[in-house]
Amino acid sequence: MPSPKARSGSGRSGSVPCTGGNGRYEFISLSRTPPPPQLLQRQGSDPTAARLRASESPSRRRGSGSSTSSTGGGQQLPEEDCMKLNPSFFGIAFSSLLAIDLWLSKRLGVCACEDSSWGSVRPLMKLIEISGHGIAWLAGAAYCLYKSDSVAGQEVMLNLLMALVLDLVLVGVVKAVVRRRRPAHNRMDMFATFSVDRYSFPSGHATRASMCARFLLAHLVLAAPLRVLVLLWATLVGFSRVLLGRHNVTDVVFGFFMGYWQYNLVEILWLSPVILQSTMGQLH
Repeated sequence: MPSPKARSGSGRSGSVPCTGGNGRYEFISLSRTPPPPQLLQRQGSDPTAARLRASESPSRRRGSGSSTSSTGGGQQLPEEDCMKLNPSFFGIAFSSLLAIDLWLSKRLGVCACEDSSWGSVRPLMKLIEISGHGIAWLAGAAYCLYKSDSVAGQEVMLNLLMALVLDLVLVGVVKAVVRRRRPAHNRMDMFATFSVDRYSFPSGHATRASMCARFLLAHLVLAAPLRVLVLLWATLVGFSRVLLGRHNVTDVVFGFFMGYWQYNLVEILWLSPVILQSTMGQLH
């Protein structure tokens, strides 16, 4: 039987006693010094020793693991544990612009619902919305092309039809790439919407209004009041998108610029009278 001195000594030295297979007490040191091979063999067959090894301090394991991960082998911390203390100037400016855009768009969405502050003006805004709809413009251009008797009129209407199709394609591509959601206060009650119209950037009505306004001013002989009316219509179409809560302010601003430069592409791709005569011959 072991002496009491051996037991008290084990408590002072920081060791843990365990019994071997022959009934004798042996001591396992908790220091980092590896035990002898004979003791390891006994511990592997002794369930008491296995429980003692399992009760090792978790803080020691965590500490050794953290020191290894921070100093050994060039390992790095997970990305979510790394704090970005020096964000770029561009990132800060972009985030600030986005926050201002969302705030201003929400404040200007005064016709988004019937119970909004300008809810009584909502039917008028929806009428302006329909006047800039792509289906209305495609149907009107196709009808004028079919009914036109002069070659010059047919040429203008055919290129306008081509410009409208090009606008739908380019806006759809940009929307599918950016995939910006519409404002949260928007009501999805638009006329003849498509799957691509779930996205907000850029405003298709704004691009179409800007491009068509520039097209009409360049290829139709209009009096000064009518030219002013065309510009006013294009501006109201873009402004109605924000009032109805369909788009943010930056969607409409970018749409105006995109539609303006789309007309330059239409001029480059302008269909000649030779192609026009062959096309009209096939139609008739």
